[in-house]
Amino acid sequence: MTKILLVGCGKMGSAMLAGWLEQGIAAADVVVVEPNPAQVPAGVALVGAAPEIPAAFSPDIVILAVKPQVMADVVPAYARFAGQATFLSIAAGKPISFFQTHLGQGAAIVRAMPNTPAAVRRGITVCCAGPGVTDQARSSCQSLLQAVGQVAWIEDEGLMDAVTAVSGSGPAYVFLLAEVMAEAGAWAGLPAELAAQLARATVAGAGELLRQSNDSAAQLRINVTSPGGTTAAALAVLMDQGKGMGPLMTDAVVAAALRGKELAG
Repeated sequence: MTKILLVGCGKMGSAMLAGWLEQGIAAADVVVVEPNPAQVPAGVALVGAAPEIPAAFSPDIVILAVKPQVMADVVPAYARFAGQATFLSIAAGKPISFFQTHLGQGAAIVRAMPNTPAAVRRGITVCCAGPGVTDQARSSCQSLLQAVGQVAWIEDEGLMDAVTAVSGSGPAYVFLLAEVMAEAGAWAGLPAELAAQLARATVAGAGELLRQSNDSAAQLRINVTSPGGTTAAALAVLMDQGKGMGPLMTDAVVAAALRGKELAG
């Protein structure tokens, strides 16, 4: 069985861990490094820092799930596993070269960007494998990430900032849509609680319809829109070429991608 060392068990780390356990990975095959024990389910070995990892534990995959801002302080403590383990990072902005600097040029590194729907097993993760990552290691990483949703691979690491901007940050855009829909409904006279209920159910239901349908998002939009009707009137505003959702979303994704480049240091 694959031995897993999970470094960091915050929202994403804990979602991944729960998915692994649900998929049948034995708790005995996982060690978690996390100072907050409340994040870790019973039965999983927990240590507070790298020096406390049991000497007999030899991981096959080390998952680096701490915030990018502290990664430089955390990673060097795990250099002793380079050469025996594959490192899987889910930190935004930190390139493979960053980990090679701290772990050694020969370290096998997979850079990945999951998103928060992993918490309900509906996430998507995009991965890029560095030099020295074997087919077996790549397959093991894919299996672990599939426990929380879909997985895609890219060969060009330069695309990872755009991936982060679209899917990594993307759930926040969808939540904002529900938020402003509810606010607009309240402004139009609906009770705030009902407006929030309508917005949440509409966004969630439309997302599920999109997931299950073979039609494109554009076609599904067309299907809802009667010529000259209420939806068409709203879309005339939302699809305005100068100030509608299209240019706003482009600006948002560009801003997020630029911030990802800044986090690379």
